[in-house]
Amino acid sequence: MSFLPLFFALQLLAPWHIIVIVLAILLLFGGKKIPELMKGLGQGIKEFKDAKDGASEKKEEGK
Repeated sequence: MSFLPLFFALQLLAPWHIIVIVLAILLLFGGKKIPELMKGLGQGIKEFKDAKDGASEKKEEGK
């Protein structure tokens, strides 16, 4: 998997773009809700990685 397109996409974001995005998120969700959203996002990423690792282990056992 190549991260080159992602690298170029991130270069297109100016600092003020990031500020506008952060302000929009603050307006939509409020300051109190953001930690809950980040916790849920972290748990989702962890579950995804665990499922991916479990699938890899099953695939190796099947060989």
